[in-house]
Amino acid sequence: MREKSRFFCGECGYETGKWLGRCPGCGAWNSFCEQPVQKKGSSRKKSAESQQAVPLMEGEAEDYEERFSSSFGELDRVLGGGIVPGSVSLLGGAPGIGKSTLLLQLANAVAEEYGTVLYVSGEESHKQVKMRAKRLKANSLRLYFLAETDLLEICRVIEELSPVLVIIDSIQTTFHPELPMHPGSVGQLRECTAEIVRLAKLHGTACFLVGHVTKEGVLAGPKVLEHMVDVVLSFDGDRHQNLRLLRGTKNRFGATDEMAVFSMEESGLRQVDNPSAFFLAERAKGVPGSVVVAAVEGTRPVLVEIQALVCSTAFGAPRRVATGVDYNRMVLAAAVLEKRLGFALANQDIYVNAVGGLKVVEPAVDLGISLALASSYRNRPVDQDTVALGEVGLTGEVRGISSMEQRLKEVVRLGFKRVLVPVSSMELQDRFQSIEIKGVRTVQDALDHAI
Repeated sequence: MREKSRFFCGECGYETGKWLGRCPGCGAWNSFCEQPVQKKGSSRKKSAESQQAVPLMEGEAEDYEERFSSSFGELDRVLGGGIVPGSVSLLGGAPGIGKSTLLLQLANAVAEEYGTVLYVSGEESHKQVKMRAKRLKANSLRLYFLAETDLLEICRVIEELSPVLVIIDSIQTTFHPELPMHPGSVGQLRECTAEIVRLAKLHGTACFLVGHVTKEGVLAGPKVLEHMVDVVLSFDGDRHQNLRLLRGTKNRFGATDEMAVFSMEESGLRQVDNPSAFFLAERAKGVPGSVVVAAVEGTRPVLVEIQALVCSTAFGAPRRVATGVDYNRMVLAAAVLEKRLGFALANQDIYVNAVGGLKVVEPAVDLGISLALASSYRNRPVDQDTVALGEVGLTGEVRGISSMEQRLKEVVRLGFKRVLVPVSSMELQDRFQSIEIKGVRTVQDALDHAI
């Protein structure tokens, strides 16, 4: 009997002739999706315009100098310097976080500066998007709107308009009419994304796709979309607060560790050009348990306030809560204080928070966490003009960290007077005469200087 369809795993691409509950290739459950088998003779025939294999180093190397700006310097930073024509970017985030707002502002700015932009919505009507556009003052005459979910119709309009930028909100609502699967299934996502990628590369049109996320906060798909697109962006933040963080988790044209900071205002998203001042704006001075550290996000140093609260537990087992910092590093810092410095923390509840919603998980904030815990435990504040930088080892020593010079430049720019650093970084004192750099070998040395 001739096979009517094939089944493939959405996680690893494993193919089989029958449906399986668990993939033999990667072990994922319920990841198989059905795809019809093409009829004999329906495959694309070779044409005179087919691409031929050529030596890799033949011809002149082409760089991505043709990037164009998104009008958001923060977004350009995450993208690696701007939008690359022909690239396909996937933007994911929780519902209501501001994905459509960001992309509509982006579409209007690009339309004003570079040419025709097409905004395709499969979830909202023309009237709904127009109301948002009025609020955001997105009134460019070169910004076109299409309410459509049929992929073939979307491709037809793209070929007619030849826009410089296409935004599809969202890819989960788009469907290929020739496939029997329902919209949002792995098969539909795979085929629709593949066709959009092909069209973008063929015409040199940049494309942004909006992707839904699961309850765990990862892109739905499961991993099919991330493998097929050029750039994957994650838009995070608390929908009840103004702060929004944009990170790149995949970028074929730049670094993947950059971060952009936005503030949600009534008139739309506003980029935060000085994140350090933003995170320290409401810092309370002279309060125990508060220490400023300098974290590095990509190529940008950011000053963040670390707050700690140590208090006697009312239960048998003390609580350990970490928000915005690595839980394991917080526990490590508490263990070092108890073992090496004699702090009685076994019967204390410990709460540590990175203020502002930023997540700092690098070892460079270990010393700041340790000082914040000690300050709260002793109820004595750390000097408000002091910044703590360093990794803490299990023996209580303070180790060197990377990008120290960049961090110190940010400390100087924000007006702090003193920095606690590992002894190995004391050589930088000659380059930074405006601040006092204190070298510490152990956590005990840092406590002696700070508290």
